[in-house]
Amino acid sequence: MRETIAHLIQWYQGALDSGGYPLVALLMALESSFLPIPSEAIIPLAAQRAHANGHLSLAGVVLAGTLGSWVGATLVYWVARLAGRPLLLRYGRFVRVTEAKLQAAEGWSRRFGSFGVLAARLLPGVRQTIGLPMGIVKMDYWLYALFTVIGSCLWCIVLTCVGVTAGKDQELMAGNPRHLALWLAGAVVVLGLLYYFLVHRYIKPDSRKQV
Repeated sequence: MRETIAHLIQWYQGALDSGGYPLVALLMALESSFLPIPSEAIIPLAAQRAHANGHLSLAGVVLAGTLGSWVGATLVYWVARLAGRPLLLRYGRFVRVTEAKLQAAEGWSRRFGSFGVLAARLLPGVRQTIGLPMGIVKMDYWLYALFTVIGSCLWCIVLTCVGVTAGKDQELMAGNPRHLALWLAGAVVVLGLLYYFLVHRYIKPDSRKQV
């Protein structure tokens, strides 16, 4: 187990050395669309690599992550805007967009409006789907893009700080399962609390109304 984890970390670090900023941007674009690639792994490991060997800069990692997030979020927005709600409900399951997810994102957007786009970029559960209701209601794209960029930049800065801190844990970088479990447990607790207090409590009533 330890060797497998260490191998995966080393593989990604090697890919970063060759792929650089475009790789970070590509992975974040995919993460911000419909693919289950966690930004919580993409940016911290890239930041750790940048801090360790200087091939990348921390500012560059943040910028690449922000750009990639904007590209992915833009794709989601325009798909929703051009397709509309009926088409998304009919074919969305093929790209992991269920009716429950759409209703949750709509409930969030109704409660928080355009500012919800910025906040959503910092929260699990709605980060990848907030573009759906905004596209459906035809929110002004440039306003959507502005809040997306600001929120994504803040999120990438947070993850970069986490990556630099985690990189100082040599046992974690060596693939120690215990250290990995502790970091993952901490991440789950923090993200879970954020989701419950800032997302779940607000979208659940709206979802019930539409059932």
